[in-house]
Amino acid sequence: MLFKSLEFKNVVGQKVKVMDIPVLEEDSTYRFMIQVRLQTLITSIYKENKPKKCYSFKDYLKKVMKWPDYEQLFKVGELKNNA
Repeated sequence: MLFKSLEFKNVVGQKVKVMDIPVLEEDSTYRFMIQVRLQTLITSIYKENKPKKCYSFKDYLKKVMKWPDYEQLFKVGELKNNA
């Protein structure tokens, strides 16, 4: 799975980085949910008075998603010949 990161400045002008954002196919059933959760996280970070410099979106999803959905989203396929 591919991941991307997002960097922006908050109200105070401090740079904030959100890492581990999954890149999903357009026909993925989780695409809309991930977009909404990312928007929610960014809005909450933007409003904080003293945010951290770096956030992990994957860790945030672990807290807010149901575990079976989280596992299905981040499942890693079996590798052939231990590659």
